[in-house]
Formats: sequence, structure tokens, C-alpha cells
Amino acid sequence: EVQLVESGGGLVQPGGSLRLSCEHSGFGFDDYVVGWFRQAPGKEREGVSCMRSSDGVIEYAASVKGRFTISSDTAKNTVYLQMNSVKSQDTGVYYCAATRMTAPLLLVEPWYEYWGQGTQVTVSS
Repeated sequence: EVQLVESGGGLVQPGGSLRLSCEHSGFGFDDYVVGWFRQAPGKEREGVSCMRSSDGVIEYAASVKGRFTISSDTAKNTVYLQMNSVKSQDTGVYYCAATRMTAPLLLVEPWYEYWGQGTQVTVSS
């Protein structure tokens, strides 16, 4: 059974940093994509970033490019999202998701089969 567990959310001031973690288990397949999505209050869930396990190819949403960094630690089965220079618009519930469909590399919600429960990120002074 595939499981994804997010952690690291919390309250952060504008301009600050936060690192989210997604610990995954149960991946019985060689190649996969892990992505981060977020949902702000009253808005639809949107893709933030994703990474393909086999070659490390990464995609970012335009709104976070240059500020957020996705990375992985295969020994710990964990994918990270380093969030720097955060803005109030980054507030929302952040979800970790995974899919066995690795090509093309897409950052769209329907492409992902497995989801975590989410972790709240609030950017406020």
C-alpha cells in the first residue's frame, strides 16, 4: 500500500523559509514522480513542483520558480520542498502526491494516483 505523509508545515513570516517533507512508502515500482500541490482557501488545488525518480528531472510552477526547491533523499524515502522568500500568496494546504505515470512529466492533479493528507502552511506577519 502506497502511503505519503507530509510534515513541516506551520506559520512563517513573509520573506521567511520553511521546509516541507514527504515521507513515502509502499512504492513497488522502479520509476515514479512525486509532486507537491497546494490549495489556498476558496481556490482550486494547483501544482507547485514535481520530480521524477529515475533521472531527477524537475518541474516548477511559474509562481514559485526561483523561490522553492524540490529535492529527494532516496535513503530516507523522502521528498522535500524548500520554500524560501515566502509570500502571503503561498498560504494553503500543501499536499504530496505520487504517480507511476512518469512520461510526460506533468504537474496536473488528475495525473497523480496517490495523495497525502496535507500540511498547512500559513504565511503571515
